Amino acid sequence: MTQPAARHELPASMVAGGDLPSVLLPYQQRLLSLMATEQLVVCEKSRRIGMTWGIGSDAVLTAGAQRAAGGMDVLYIGFNLDMAQEFIDVCAMWAKAFMPAASAVEEFIFKDQTEEGADKDINAFRIRFASGFDIVALTSKPRSLRGRQGFVIFDEAAFHDELDEMLKAAVALLMLGGKVLVISTHDGAENAFNRLIADVRSGKRKGVVLRVTFDDAVNDGWYEQMALSRGWPNTPEAKAEKIADIMAFYGDDADEELHCIPKMGSGAYISAAAVEACMTDAHHIARLSCPSGFELRPAEERRAFVQTFLDNEVVSHLTRLDDDRLTAMGEDFGRTSDLTILAIGQEQRDLSVVVPLMIELKNMPIEQQYQVIECVITGLARFLGAKFDATGNGLGLAERCQERFGYDRIEAVKLSQGYYLEHGPRVKKHFEDQTISLANDVDVRDDMRAVKLVRGIPTIPNERNKGRHGDAFVALMLLLAALKTEYQVATYERVPRGGRPDDDGKTVETTAGFGSREGLW
Repeated sequence: MTQPAARHELPASMVAGGDLPSVLLPYQQRLLSLMATEQLVVCEKSRRIGMTWGIGSDAVLTAGAQRAAGGMDVLYIGFNLDMAQEFIDVCAMWAKAFMPAASAVEEFIFKDQTEEGADKDINAFRIRFASGFDIVALTSKPRSLRGRQGFVIFDEAAFHDELDEMLKAAVALLMLGGKVLVISTHDGAENAFNRLIADVRSGKRKGVVLRVTFDDAVNDGWYEQMALSRGWPNTPEAKAEKIADIMAFYGDDADEELHCIPKMGSGAYISAAAVEACMTDAHHIARLSCPSGFELRPAEERRAFVQTFLDNEVVSHLTRLDDDRLTAMGEDFGRTSDLTILAIGQEQRDLSVVVPLMIELKNMPIEQQYQVIECVITGLARFLGAKFDATGNGLGLAERCQERFGYDRIEAVKLSQGYYLEHGPRVKKHFEDQTISLANDVDVRDDMRAVKLVRGIPTIPNERNKGRHGDAFVALMLLLAALKTEYQVATYERVPRGGRPDDDGKTVETTAGFGSREGLW
């Protein structure tokens, strides 16, 4: 079947040429590219970087296209009348700019092809196109979407009074092929817009998040574009001065207004009640603290000491894992001041996660940590993979495990703010939805409570509680990420020595490498 033309392909007039930059800057182009492939896009942005102006071009290309090419109505929802008028004016500008390109392919944008008629069709709240589709500005009320279909744009969504209800109404449009863009600066951590971002990042709601800070915009050429259009001096000194002025103007609000960091309270990222509701005595934590000077003892003595621990506290609990489910592991590394924690878990058919076993190691040499990990992994019937904390000295242990068990199954993770931002919300979601179960333990609970939301990112402050530093949270975060590892299924038939298949004709499944998660169960 012939695919329709991509509606987001930009006319030649919008592409850079000679000494002139492209009309849309890279971050604006990224937003348009996401809207071409995703049904729900959430854009958290800095103020005054032209995102609404850029999406106006996509609105015109969408409403101006035929249905076979992805055309549909565009429904714009701002929180006041001035925003609606401004967006319609922007779209009118784009529509006039695109007319020569449309004429070149004998596809006129406006119903009335005369210049007078074109201006007549661009009124205060609607632009009507020859394709049969409109760009319409609607009121910020859930009822305004009733009975409509198309591409919905919520502008400055954090400032809408009924955003939750508006989103419910908009989601109905997705069922019939519509699209939704939710775009805004932040207005507090408890705002419905920020909760939506957390839901999408955690996987609770399907969609993608695009984050564009003022620094991102500046790096993508925002100042140079402004200098060209507004006559600002285009020198490094003038640029630095303008950026400093903008920062000074926003003052204490710069983090929220320019850097996409919602203002927040100082409470824990995950409540104690949510964690305790997911704890059970049915699961186990195996703990081993090595005595002082343990690393100086003979290798045979060290190995025997740890093996006794494994035989008594670990091996029997590995047999409690369901052999029909894939098992993964997350590891947070510590050597002296911090603990090493291994979280071993399985994803169930209903996508909930059970963590039947966690292992805590204190003051244990790396050689013996490897001994523990080797015992665990070789004792698992269906090992999917593991993610290891490779920050600092943890890299050496991670690399050794990669050599032993394969680079496709062991990932060495450099923990960073970006990693916490991407994967931390998944931990929070499981606890709040009560879709994870782990051992009933006060120290593990306190590790979850140690995480704070700092500058919009789940963060473990540089402080310790009973010698712990949120270690169990990191191990769980890496476990949940490992459980999402892609894999492929390999099958084979047993063939006896005589060369004939077994009488029972059973096919045996194994897992290997990366591939589709579908079809195993």
